[in-house]
Amino acid sequence: MQRSGVSRRALGALALGGAAMGLSGCEGAHDTDLRPKSRQFPKDFVWGVATAAFQTEGSQTADGRGPSVWDVFEKVPGHVKDGSDATVATDSYRRFQDDVDLIAGAGLDAYRFSISWPRVLPSGEGAVNPAGLDHYSRLVDALLAKGVTPYATLFHWDLPQALQDKGGWASRDTALRLADYAHAVVERLGDRLKHYIILNEAAVHAVFGHVLGEQAPGLKDINLLGKVVHHMNLGQGLAMQALRAGRNDLAVGTTMALQPCRPAGGPWAVWNRLASDGLDALWNRAWLDPLFKGAYPKDMDELLKGVIQDGDLKIVRQPVDFLGVNYYAPAYVRLDLNAPSKIAAAAPPKGAELDAFGRHIDPSGLFETLERMRREYGAPKMLVTENGCSDPFGKGPAVLDDQFRITYLRRHLEAVLAAREAGCDVGGYFEWTLIDNFEWDLGYTSKFGLVAMDRATGVRTPKASYAWFSQLAKSGLLPAKP
Repeated sequence: MQRSGVSRRALGALALGGAAMGLSGCEGAHDTDLRPKSRQFPKDFVWGVATAAFQTEGSQTADGRGPSVWDVFEKVPGHVKDGSDATVATDSYRRFQDDVDLIAGAGLDAYRFSISWPRVLPSGEGAVNPAGLDHYSRLVDALLAKGVTPYATLFHWDLPQALQDKGGWASRDTALRLADYAHAVVERLGDRLKHYIILNEAAVHAVFGHVLGEQAPGLKDINLLGKVVHHMNLGQGLAMQALRAGRNDLAVGTTMALQPCRPAGGPWAVWNRLASDGLDALWNRAWLDPLFKGAYPKDMDELLKGVIQDGDLKIVRQPVDFLGVNYYAPAYVRLDLNAPSKIAAAAPPKGAELDAFGRHIDPSGLFETLERMRREYGAPKMLVTENGCSDPFGKGPAVLDDQFRITYLRRHLEAVLAAREAGCDVGGYFEWTLIDNFEWDLGYTSKFGLVAMDRATGVRTPKASYAWFSQLAKSGLLPAKP
């Protein structure tokens, strides 16, 4: 999703240039494949697709919605690769029933969407906007009517601009406002909406939005990082408390962009291992350790100096009913004494198969991530809440016969099966994404959907991967390599 790399879809390419543009970017020599003993998923395994409000809804000023940081960011020339914006996106605010029909038509069990904070609280706080909650009430009802379970993400990067004007996540007050927002949602929807994800990929928002400036709110201030990290963790804990205070019949979790951080040159490259361990502390452990262990990694001490207050870590360490794992690629890093952080991105190993972002396609990295959760973090119940493959970048039409995507999904689902066989409690898989949407700073040049959308006409056309994923969801049997 991001042009450069420390992120859910681009961390491994942070300092790299051009990406692989051929369709072979999603397939090739499968030296990282896993071979599970069984190809049958259990009957209660959850099959779904994942989306985000800003990337799909459009209708940015409809029904009292306030502006978000992304509304402001996308309007600055040069911020979005193709100069586009999300004013229409996939038009899902108006066409949500079409989305629901596509999901149900594929026989999927679940839909992970996000609620737009500025639709519910246009200024981020204060009076609730009933019309905003009315939309999500209709969406939840439409899903339930078709037998599809709604999974709602509360924060998928679209912070109300009014809160950003008061300091955003660098301000402790924003953590309190997230809890108020969670309360408003559960009060209106909690009788029907039972599955909640608090934050989506907080590491991406913290680093790319506040240090690198490549995403909203577009800041470049390393001194904000400790405050942003802790206040997002704190807000997550407060929001979990608010949801559970509202109802006792909810499944509450959060979603993280997890990935192995590997030293360039392999594990024997001692100096680069220092860099990869440092990135792991910021990207993975700064979010996992507080949630599951009640403490930050020591590497974060300097950044967090003066930020944590008494009692905060107890609030942050909330029980979770599931952890959402978003996985796309491992990160490769090297020591760079000239860089402020002493960390620099490195190229994947020579000969590694690459995706459209130039990242290493490595299903074993998903297995490694799931196994790490089992081994180091108490074996929580997990859902793979995002995984997917983009078309080659470009402004042209989507690839409808997307065999490369089918191959990519099959290989990563083999990793899920292998992880389950190793004892990991993985209960579901959400493909990213339903329809080719607005991919943040890449605009519409990157296409992840199971369904294509003609931007001139709005016509939606299922791809080959839609039919493949539908058959898998209905049978639970993962086809072998053709």
